[in-house]
Order: sequence, then structure tokens, then C-alpha cells
Amino acid sequence: MTNRIVIIEDNQMVSEAFALLLTLRENFEVVNTYTNCESAIKNIKQDEPDIILMDIDLPGMSGIEGTKKIKKILPKTDILIITVFENGKTVFDALCAGASGYLTKNSDQHKLLNAIDEVQKGGAPMSSKIAKMVVQSFQKNNNSPLTERETEILSRIAEGNSHTTIGEQLFISKETVKYHIKNIYIKLQVNNKADAIKKGNEERLI
Repeated sequence: MTNRIVIIEDNQMVSEAFALLLTLRENFEVVNTYTNCESAIKNIKQDEPDIILMDIDLPGMSGIEGTKKIKKILPKTDILIITVFENGKTVFDALCAGASGYLTKNSDQHKLLNAIDEVQKGGAPMSSKIAKMVVQSFQKNNNSPLTERETEILSRIAEGNSHTTIGEQLFISKETVKYHIKNIYIKLQVNNKADAIKKGNEERLI
């Protein structure tokens, strides 16, 4: 089975290098290359790609926004991000947008080909550095100022539970829940629930 591939990359030399590399594999067919997401989206139904190699820093629409839009049009198409960006926010924005994998441009050609093979088989390839960042992001902050009970209550607040419901779930009174929430606000230096949840997520406290 031949996999139809579209490349969205504004650096012509990089785009041509990707295309040349992919032509070496009998099961890959580069059906089109684009320098921006807008042009790619206009023709995406006609191209019908199985896999898209997507840069992030593109003129006009970013690769992350382009990923979101393409996934709405062709939800079964796999999008593999290949970029120079390695910061955590960019990685997670891309994955949340629907990207199937994330590689940096300094990955060698064998890693790229293996990544495309892995995507084809339903995997989610990432460079080792990116994978480590993903794992670390799911680990709670060990230096949290909150107690175990306060962390539990803040997590339940973030899930949308009321004070009464939290009290019932934890077998404590509504007043006790309020007492803990007051302490959470003081420790996180916030004044409301929304800010507490936001800070808890940003600092990986919950």
C-alpha cells in the first residue's frame, strides 16, 4: 500500500530534501508540497494525504493552527510535526491540536523514515528529548506548597465539583472544604477558583 504524503514547509531546501528522501521508499508518494497552511488546506481534500509533514513556524497560519484545521477536515490523516522548536508549550500545543508525532529537524533521515513508519502503524513517534519533556510534564511538582489534602481538593475543584460534592466525596464537612480552599488561595497567592486552577495546572500541582 502506498502512503500519500504532503509536505508543508516554507524552507524550499528542507522541503526538497524531505521529498527526495521519501522517494527512496517504494511505499511513499509525495503528492504535493506547500510553503504555507492556507494553500495546503485549499487542496487538502484533493490531495487526500495519509500523512502530512508539518513545520510550525510558517508564514501566515502557524503549523499548530493548520494542524487543528486539517484534522477537522481529514480526521484520519496523521500529521507529523518536524520543527526546530523544542519548548514544552509548543510541543503540547501541537499534540493537543492533533499531531500524531513530534520530531526536531536535527533528527537524522533514518529517524524521520522510522517515524513515518511508526505513524503509519498507529504510533506516536517523538525524539528522545521531546519524549522526556512529555513524561516530565505529567509528573506532579514535588515542591508543591500544598498538602496532600489540599492538592486533592484543588484537583476536584478543577474537575468542576462543588464544595458540597467534594465534602461528600472526601467524607468531610462543607466548612472543612472551605477552610482548605482558603489555605490553597493563601499558599498560591490567588483570590479565586479560576486563578487557583490556572496556577495549579501551570505549576503542575494537580
